[in-house]
Amino acid sequence: MSLKAKKSFGQHFLVQDSIASDIADSLTLSAETGKVLEIGPGMGMLTKFLLEKDYDMKVVEADRDMVSYITEHYPQLEDHIIFEDFMKVDLANVFKGEPFCLIGNFPYNISSQIIFKTIEHMDIIPEMVGMFQLEMAERVATKEGSRTYGVISVLTQALYDVELLFRVNKESFDPPPKVESAVIRLKRRETPRIDVSYKTFRSIVKLSFSQRRKMLRNTLKGTVKNKEILSDPVFSKRPEMLSVEEFSDLTKLILENN
Repeated sequence: MSLKAKKSFGQHFLVQDSIASDIADSLTLSAETGKVLEIGPGMGMLTKFLLEKDYDMKVVEADRDMVSYITEHYPQLEDHIIFEDFMKVDLANVFKGEPFCLIGNFPYNISSQIIFKTIEHMDIIPEMVGMFQLEMAERVATKEGSRTYGVISVLTQALYDVELLFRVNKESFDPPPKVESAVIRLKRRETPRIDVSYKTFRSIVKLSFSQRRKMLRNTLKGTVKNKEILSDPVFSKRPEMLSVEEFSDLTKLILENN
């Protein structure tokens, strides 16, 4: 049974065993959780290496043809396939609320959504390893001061340590994507880098980057009741100059003066 990648699912099949093996080996906390959820197994290039590790494993696949392929070639997964769009999966029920690691060669068209969903469930996802478009991988991992530093960088790094593990060239896929790729690892921090409400922090970060070329004084003035604090030096900066901790301090400053 040979299948072709479908554009509607953003599919690009990894065809190099060595890279798939390296991705599977990149999980560091799977032995602790014992549970792994793979997103978009496709024809099982990564799946076969994960199965060697004897995890309590489940896969999420939205393509009916791929579900049939996985069922036929990996019968041990027959009762462990979630036939659904990952974005609609209730992650709290996948392993009955128990922690698990997330892994996959992610569809690039929903890669940022996958990261944000991981963040929303950080209490049960201590680690995630995924293949991303290089530009997205760099955006998630980059530090303040970079032109690509933005909302997803700050919100992810507030809760997870992010590491860009290795790059993957286009020829490693069938069909080859138009962009370069990279594998990153998100490992949940024992202590978050913020000490404010994450919900409020997220709102301030998103608003700050809504006009990233403007000074924070101009972007955030509508959220501040006590206008005197706008003279604080932090408000003369642009958002990409603030570290995660500085965004946390900024959030506290606004809360204390409202």
